Amino acid sequence: MPLLQKISSIQKMEKLNSHRGNSPDKAVRISIVTARNAPAHERLINTMTHLGIEPDELFFLGGIEKKNILDIMKPQIFFDDQLGHLKPAAESTPCVHIPFGIRNN
Repeated sequence: MPLLQKISSIQKMEKLNSHRGNSPDKAVRISIVTARNAPAHERLINTMTHLGIEPDELFFLGGIEKKNILDIMKPQIFFDDQLGHLKPAAESTPCVHIPFGIRNN
């Protein structure tokens, strides 16, 4: 979460000093791609709001393969806590494993 907060602060600085707004040309874009679905999505939205993090896109996939979205988005980097999501995505996207959470115990 600290890294996401720092990236968000860079995004906010750009927003204050730029006419680009929500343009794809923004230097920093935050997209959240999660396997969550309703009603579990509420926790994520509440956390982001509480921390003042404003993602540009949110994808609640409810079990759909994340690689499908990532192949279209072409992010510069993808972080996930589950190797099962990273292995397929790593074929076309730079990936980082975040070794925290229930699945990593």
